[in-house]
Amino acid sequence: MKKLSKFLKSAAILSVLSAGLVACSSEPSNDPSSDGGETGESTGGGDLKVAVMSDPVSLDPHGANENVSNSINSTIYDRLVHMETDLTIQPALAESFEQIDDTTWEAKIRQGVTFHDGSELNAEVVKANLDRVRDSEVASPVSFLFGMITDVTVEDEFTVHIETEFPFASLPAHLAHPGGSIISLESIEASYEAMENGGQPFSTVNEAPAGTGYFKFEERSPGQSVTLVKNEDYWHEEKAKVDSVTFTVIPEDLTRIAELETGGVDIIFPVNPSDVSRVENGAETSVQQSNSTRMVYLGFNTEVEPFDDVNVRRALHMAVDKQALIDGVLDGTGVIADGPIAPDVFGYSDNIDRIEHDPEQAKELLAEAGFPDGFQTTILTDDDRERQDLAQALQYQLAEIGVDIEIDTYEFGTYLERAGQGQSELFLGSWGTVTLDGDYGLYPVFHSANKGPAGNRSFIDNEEIDSLLQQAREATDDQERLDFYEAAQNELAAESPYAYLYFPEIIAGVRDDVEGFWQFPSTTLFLRDVELNR
Repeated sequence: MKKLSKFLKSAAILSVLSAGLVACSSEPSNDPSSDGGETGESTGGGDLKVAVMSDPVSLDPHGANENVSNSINSTIYDRLVHMETDLTIQPALAESFEQIDDTTWEAKIRQGVTFHDGSELNAEVVKANLDRVRDSEVASPVSFLFGMITDVTVEDEFTVHIETEFPFASLPAHLAHPGGSIISLESIEASYEAMENGGQPFSTVNEAPAGTGYFKFEERSPGQSVTLVKNEDYWHEEKAKVDSVTFTVIPEDLTRIAELETGGVDIIFPVNPSDVSRVENGAETSVQQSNSTRMVYLGFNTEVEPFDDVNVRRALHMAVDKQALIDGVLDGTGVIADGPIAPDVFGYSDNIDRIEHDPEQAKELLAEAGFPDGFQTTILTDDDRERQDLAQALQYQLAEIGVDIEIDTYEFGTYLERAGQGQSELFLGSWGTVTLDGDYGLYPVFHSANKGPAGNRSFIDNEEIDSLLQQAREATDDQERLDFYEAAQNELAAESPYAYLYFPEIIAGVRDDVEGFWQFPSTTLFLRDVELNR
């Protein structure tokens, strides 16, 4: 089994973020932290086939924030800065990125970079992107990442100044998120023209993506596949190793595995934990596992009865046997989540209040809330096999305290829409701290400003939590930020808008002739260095 372990050195990475990012050379490098599979000589080129479980929501990087879209878009587009495989933030389209005072960052834009549509990158294009993603009329689902930016000014053809409302040490990590991807100016202009004519803001880019990435868009068959081809004119010295990549949508777990076994595809993600042994024991397949920063949770819509009562929420949280879920649903491939952010994320603390498994106390809390005999409710989930198994396991566990649950299942896109609109009572979800910084793991999910699709699907509205998260954003001292995050997580433990369940391991299946494949802890795929030894 290919087992990857990577632990974030928080203080070291935060020192990189705080000091600014200045390129020591014109080309950053990456060294994928994978054992590389079997040793062999690659002839280069070839067509890489990746099977994913759902259609990307959008190929406009400002129009989606889920793993399939982020993985595809990360190959089509670049960002001002990017996270390398050693989990440090380094220059990308900005050859340097420095904080020049408490609220001003300066980006020196790399010269000679060309978009897939032939247009050129410059400071005006960067400004247009950062203005667009923050435009309330565009209503980007990743706008929360950049809400602290107050102004973007063009200083000269290749210099941009980014002003923030308050000191914000996490800005480089936010810009490294796929939502910080830079699209061509022509794409932005086409998007606004479509909006003026009554169209949707992300439709034009979704149909004709134009970034600067190592792959460029070739064709798409909605609901079936997305095909990209190698960008021969990529600005980076490290170009894609394969000629093309096709992302094929295969929702069924066992069908994805069958395609992997027969060579119909080269990589599959995800692999259900119960299928690990089958993939690992395949004649020409193996499993690649690594730690994740994705927290799986049982969410409570705090605006609907009876989940507007904190005692009800805490009761259900206490009734959940998390280790039993890990053993039964994940076959042991995960760790208990006592809080909302993983140990590898800056902001994690051992000193937060934990809600322990205690069914008897859970019954007492329900009785205090006026439900001595329990109640009936529904749980919203999508059709992913793991979440279906999880919903059934929770249905069984919560029945022990008298809570009778009906499982309400939708395909993933509809599930996201319903959860974001508050059309739920209980709901299953997950949130990956993509930036590896506590701001991303907490602010979009629990600050009242982000109720709905932006991330706060529990609709929790707590002034103390809001204040602590805002103070953490504005703090410039690392220890001060950690203290605010710890306090916020303790307040969340008291409010219990989520029952944190577990951090699952990332599990992908790969053919033995695939080398150089790697996944970030957020689960985003990294495909630039993939080679096919055929």
